[in-house]
Amino acid sequence: MAAQTWVEPVVLDGDRVRMEPLRADHLADLSLVAFDPPLWQWTIMGPQDEAGLRRWVETALANAEAGVERPFATIDRTSGRAIGSSRYMTIVPEHKRLEIGWTWVGTAFQRTGANREAKLLQLTHAFEVLGANRVEFKTHSRNERSRNAIIGIGATFEGVFRSHSIMPDGSIRDSAFFSITSYEWPAVKARLVAGLAR
Repeated sequence: MAAQTWVEPVVLDGDRVRMEPLRADHLADLSLVAFDPPLWQWTIMGPQDEAGLRRWVETALANAEAGVERPFATIDRTSGRAIGSSRYMTIVPEHKRLEIGWTWVGTAFQRTGANREAKLLQLTHAFEVLGANRVEFKTHSRNERSRNAIIGIGATFEGVFRSHSIMPDGSIRDSAFFSITSYEWPAVKARLVAGLAR
C-alpha cells in the first residue's frame, strides 16, 4: 500500500478547530499569524517573511501532490481563519506508522486548546481510522517548550538522534523523538479529552 492511498486528504472537525487539507489560498490567513520569530526558532523553515512562508506552503503542497505528506491548515472555528498548520509525514504504510509534525499555531492562539484539539483530531484519525500502530513526534532537542508540550499530550520520550539535521544558520540539530502506540492510545485519548473539557 502506498502512502497516498493509506493516508488520503481528509477534513477533521472539532469544537475549537477544523483541520482541512492545506491549500494555496490559506497563505493569506497564515501570513497574519506566522511571523512571530519564536514560532520558528527551533525549525528548519528558513527566512521568516512572505517569500519564506510562500515557499514553505509550496513545498508542503508539492509533498502532498507527491503523496508523501498530508498537510493541514488549522482553522479557528469561531473566525473561520487559518491560524496554523500541521501535517502527517514520514508515512510508512507497510509498518502502519506516521509522524505528526510541522505543527504550529499563531502566538495569540497558543494555550487556548486549539493545538491540543488539533492533536486529538489527528491522533484519533491515525489510530481509529487508519489503524496506525505508532505515531511519532520530533523536535529540536533544545526546544524545552515543544518537548514539554509533546509529553503533555501523552507521548513517550524515546531518545535523541544526534546530528540529525542542519539548521538554516548552519548549526547542527539534535532531534528528540517521542511516540504514542496503539496500545497507549485509549489512555492518551482519555487524558486529552479530559484536558480539553477543563
